[in-house]
Amino acid sequence: MMTDARAVGSPIVWVNEAFCRITGYSAEEVLGRDPSLLHGPGTDRDAARTLGLAVQEGRHATATVLNYRKDGTTFWNQVSVSPVPDADGEISHWVGIQVDVTAQVQHADAQQSSIEAERRTRSGLAIVAQVSDLLVDLEAPAMLREITVLLRRVVAWSGFFLDDGGLRPALGIDVGALDTAPATRGRRGRGGQVGAGTAPRDEVQDLLDGLAEGPLRLDLDADDPGPTTAWLVEHLRSGPAGLPEPPRHVVVHVVPGRRRNPGLLVSVPQTSDLDETAHAVLGLVARRVGMAVENVRLYAREHGLAEALQRAMLPEQDDVKDLDVWTYYAPSSAHAQVGGDWYDVLQVAEDQVAVVIGDVVGHDVEAAAAMGQLRSVVRSYAHEMAEPGVVLDRVDKLVAGMRIPRSASLVLATLVRDEEGWLLRYSRAGHLPPLVVRQDEVTRLDGAGGALVGFGSRARETSAYRLRPGDVLLLYTDGLIERRDRGQREGLAALEEVSTGLHGHDAAGAGEVLLSRLADSPEDDVAVVVVRVPDPESEAAPAAGTPRRRRWSLPSEASSIARARQAVLRSCQAWDIPGGPSAELVVSEMVANAVLHGWGHVVLRLYDTGQGLRIEVEDSNPAPPVATDGHPGRVGGYGMRIVERLADWGWRPSGSGKLVWARVHPVPISSARGRREG
Repeated sequence: MMTDARAVGSPIVWVNEAFCRITGYSAEEVLGRDPSLLHGPGTDRDAARTLGLAVQEGRHATATVLNYRKDGTTFWNQVSVSPVPDADGEISHWVGIQVDVTAQVQHADAQQSSIEAERRTRSGLAIVAQVSDLLVDLEAPAMLREITVLLRRVVAWSGFFLDDGGLRPALGIDVGALDTAPATRGRRGRGGQVGAGTAPRDEVQDLLDGLAEGPLRLDLDADDPGPTTAWLVEHLRSGPAGLPEPPRHVVVHVVPGRRRNPGLLVSVPQTSDLDETAHAVLGLVARRVGMAVENVRLYAREHGLAEALQRAMLPEQDDVKDLDVWTYYAPSSAHAQVGGDWYDVLQVAEDQVAVVIGDVVGHDVEAAAAMGQLRSVVRSYAHEMAEPGVVLDRVDKLVAGMRIPRSASLVLATLVRDEEGWLLRYSRAGHLPPLVVRQDEVTRLDGAGGALVGFGSRARETSAYRLRPGDVLLLYTDGLIERRDRGQREGLAALEEVSTGLHGHDAAGAGEVLLSRLADSPEDDVAVVVVRVPDPESEAAPAAGTPRRRRWSLPSEASSIARARQAVLRSCQAWDIPGGPSAELVVSEMVANAVLHGWGHVVLRLYDTGQGLRIEVEDSNPAPPVATDGHPGRVGGYGMRIVERLADWGWRPSGSGKLVWARVHPVPISSARGRREG
């Protein structure tokens, strides 16, 4: 194409045959016309302006513009304009070279679209991967909110709504609210009836009930929606935080579950609607969150069942005549009250005591169940037979037939009193050796060893050791000595080193030394049994450095009241604190209240404050204690009134229950009675 630069508007003065073939115009139709005749509504004005500016400045230029043929169809035209000077150097004409590059542009556009689609896909996969990482910490309080922050790469806003007795906005997966969240909306029956009339279609409820697949494009201006849809619309009309104005519509993806759909993922598109990538990302995220919610529910149910089972089988201790016995059990903080460690202290006969300590592998319902089975078997045989090795032989045979799925270790020891004192006999099934502390010497009872319970291929042996007055016997599980930063051998050496200082302590004091030195932050369940043979010559002179705190883990049963009273009297004696009888009465009332009105295991702690004895009793009932004026027509009800007379007291929440404390006035009980009667 050639134009006349000297004529007004630089009209076209010549075109070749190729121009006519590409544009559909004949030469007669374009001669004398402005070159912009090929422009149309889709032509890029900036590209056309580039060519116009080059003409004004008299220089060469090239641009690719969208042009229109005579029939209105478009093509991409690569136009190069060049000036043609005359003999005097003045521009007389312009030559335009045009190339139809439609195929190249379309190919480049397709490549760019492919690249953009791949970029969006990669971004979506990155979001899904990051969501999976976030879902590792299911207990994070704002985990769902963090996921919605990630989703801002594909949507303008998003939010999770969980259906826990009614839809509610959710920042995290609250285990405690899964079955107790207050209802925020009405429900309709599957048949769609509310009262005698016909309910309007409830699109959101249909998603939750699995009657619609989704995703759902929900118009927030819809008339007369069903109750669940109406609640969600009302919540969203106020405008989600972070948006300049309330949305006109949202997209609702169901959060799927195995048996029912636990919630919804609601999103506001960045444009008029979600693209394919955004739909895919939101669907994958919703599915992963649904699996996480289901896992939390299942874990909570299993954990609750395991806790109930564990509480029913927590270790027991009989009152033992003429022996000072202290026992302790604590599950690791990572596994709450679910574990396989256990102990038993059994008064088999008047002059015979059986002590068992064992460990079942695992921290779940199966481990707790295996522990309960083994404990029952060992208790039964221990009452029938006096020889520990024979008992373990019988246990091996029975366990092999029961097919208990978890391996376990244990130590069974019997203490028999004769004319010379106490004879200790023991047998071990894959368990750590007991220790005996005498003066400053520690003896490792590593005899009578054997395979784990149920794996004994030969007769179990029994070893014996003569205990003397003042000796301290230690039985324990591996949670007392094992750590990530040290092996079992190093842990056992550390236990022996700590044990050298236990001589002269009462059993509770010895136990406290062990816990304070070795088990302040246990990484596994810890069970410890300390048995001390009383020494009449040293009872009146407590050892120097006796620990000023004690703790006991007691079953929720009446026998624990007597154990608590005995513990207080011994502690007052060891710490030389006056007012032991008053403290005995106070702890008796506090533990009785925990047994009668609480549930779960009862934890007793004693502290020497320097100004008297502080008693703490913890149980799993969060309801506060109440001081009453008795029960009309019935005996009792005065427990906390008695505590008020003898001590300062209070309470506070503790974990899932409560802790009741009392600081006992250091006065004899006779003085306290006189003051109360006055």
